[in-house]
Amino acid sequence: MHLHCVWDAKAELGEGPLWSSREQALYWVDILQHRLHRYAPGETPRQRHWQFDEEISSAAERMGKPGLIVTLRHGFAFFDPATKKLEHLAAPEAHLPGNRFNDGKCDRQGRYWAGTIDFDCKAPTGSLYRLTPAMQCERVDSGYPVTNGPAWSADQRTMYFNDSVYGRVHAFDFDPETGSVANKRLFLQFGAGEGSPDGMTTDAEGGLWIAHWGAGKLTRHDSEGVVLMTITLPVSQVTSCSFGGPDLSTLYITSAAVGLTPAQRLAEPLAGGLFAAEPGIAGLPADMFRG
Repeated sequence: MHLHCVWDAKAELGEGPLWSSREQALYWVDILQHRLHRYAPGETPRQRHWQFDEEISSAAERMGKPGLIVTLRHGFAFFDPATKKLEHLAAPEAHLPGNRFNDGKCDRQGRYWAGTIDFDCKAPTGSLYRLTPAMQCERVDSGYPVTNGPAWSADQRTMYFNDSVYGRVHAFDFDPETGSVANKRLFLQFGAGEGSPDGMTTDAEGGLWIAHWGAGKLTRHDSEGVVLMTITLPVSQVTSCSFGGPDLSTLYITSAAVGLTPAQRLAEPLAGGLFAAEPGIAGLPADMFRG
């Protein structure tokens, strides 16, 4: 499998890759450097970024409207890269200064799901929120030091969500029409040497791809959790992944350099880079926010 670094961005905490089919470009973030990146592949790849005054941790496109919906330190906002206009929306954790938003994405019905974490990654103060197109923000689950995900099964009947500190991938029964979840259960428990489950995505065949923070790899799983494929990277802190390209056959992978010692950074010179792989499997278009 061909794997290469397409942008040696040296991100402190690269995350949240989002392929824009309408722009044929990849948005992704560096949470700790407060940056939104955009990578447009081609014979002459184009790179640019936007600087924010606070953490930006995930993004989704808006259906029928320009720009993105993003998660910032304590809440949601609309952001238009063309005009740089930022419009703050719900801020469900403005009263929790020790928390920030982390990973998030939309479901097929256009609701935006995003989780929060404790800055120190210790206290179980993180929660999962659902923002509807009608701008109703609801807390769905709580009690996490670090949240990551979510992702959905091919039939949209199961939602996966990660409790990263404890190495757990949870599964919920998911009602696509109402967005309600039930029957929370353990889907996977990461063992010693497996790192922590970070960002996820689902491919067109229903495979669940999970980034292994601290273990330098991605794994693809079937509906029973069995590992079907492994991609090893030259960086230890693999954070998330998203399919992109004209036929959604390129798997873009983000990484981080935060917390590495000087010796580790020398050993991992591409830490914080954006990578691309061709796993021989296509992905699904990213779902858009309908608000």
